[in-house]
Amino acid sequence: MEIFVRRAEAKDAKEIGRILYEVHAVHHALRPDLFLEGKRKYDEAGVKQLIPSTPVLVAEDESKVLGYAVCFLEETKEGGSMRAKKTLYLDDLCVDESARKRGVGHKLFAAVEALARELGCYDLTLNVWEGNTAARAFYDAVGMKPLKTYLEKVL
Repeated sequence: MEIFVRRAEAKDAKEIGRILYEVHAVHHALRPDLFLEGKRKYDEAGVKQLIPSTPVLVAEDESKVLGYAVCFLEETKEGGSMRAKKTLYLDDLCVDESARKRGVGHKLFAAVEALARELGCYDLTLNVWEGNTAARAFYDAVGMKPLKTYLEKVL
């Protein structure tokens, strides 16, 4: 199976939406206190709105979309003690459950990293929910390192 990664188009919104349910189910299982059961981050209309304005990539084979990545370009100005920098924030990367362990995620991530370099970014960042060991292992394997630790105390 040959996997191709390309910029998403409006016609991909339905398939991206289908996979969004899968990633949301993982988050709901980890944190049902935060994530509503049976929902997703973006509906099909929301995905269609993102596509022309922000980097959204899809991985596909000859027959269907196997995964997606949604990114946001963030630029900070120099201020106080911090330097100016451009960051590509990987908001969401998910591979269809039926296509996992076949290199789809690695191809998607490599395309995101290439995009960050092409855009002249200093870094590529993302968040992983605590307890999502599969995602954490994947991101460790592709060379991501902790930037900071975000803590909470549920009251």
